[in-house]
Parts: sequence; structure tokens; C-alpha cells
Amino acid sequence: MKMMNLAAAVLAAGLAFGAYADNENAEAAKDNAKAQYKAAVKQADANYKAAKEQCKSMSGNDKDVCMKQAKADYKKAKADAKAHKTEVKAEANKTEEKMEAQYKVAKEKCDAMSGDAKDACIAQAKQRYQQ
Repeated sequence: MKMMNLAAAVLAAGLAFGAYADNENAEAAKDNAKAQYKAAVKQADANYKAAKEQCKSMSGNDKDVCMKQAKADYKKAKADAKAHKTEVKAEANKTEEKMEAQYKVAKEKCDAMSGDAKDACIAQAKQRYQQ
């Protein structure tokens, strides 16, 4: 029985790094998405300002079309940035939800053990699936 618990503990420890890395990657992805969003909006602002400058030299309908196109390009760039940020956050949340579900399964498996083996199993489950 002790050999079986030891084998289970070794296996769990080996898998722990991969799961922890997934959770870390999810958080990093969220942070990166936020930074990318801010950079994309800043770039969209700069592009919009430059496009409006180019429109100033025009007149009549050409100027109107140029301004509308500049505004449309600006809105599209911001919408694309927001959509990308939302997609990355959704993927990261999905990863976190999977980790939580796996933690509950691992913790339930620990209930079959007792004493130090159970304590070690629960500690490994927390290490593997939670931050």
C-alpha cells in the first residue's frame, strides 16, 4: 500500500509542473492581452490623428470621404483590439476553469487515502492545480 501511495505521489509530482505552468500561462496571457490592447489602441489613435491630418489638405466631398474612412479605420482597429483581448481572456478563463475542475477531481481521489499520504496528496493537488 505504501509503495502504491509513493508511486501515486511521484506521478502527481511529475505532472504538477505541467499543470502549474498552464495556470501561469493563463495569467501571463491575460496580462499580455491587456498590454497588447493598450498598444493597439495607442497605435489606432496615432493612425487616426495622422489620417485626419492628411484629410485637411482636401476639400469638398473628397475631404468628407477621407474623414469618414479615417474614422471607420479607427473604429475597426479599436474593435479588432478589443476582440483579441476578449478572446485571450476567454481562453485564459477556460484554462483556469479546467484547472479548478481537475483540482476537485484530484482532491476527491485523495479521499481514498489516509494520514500523511492523504495530506501529501492534497498538498500536491493544490500545488498542481491552484496558485
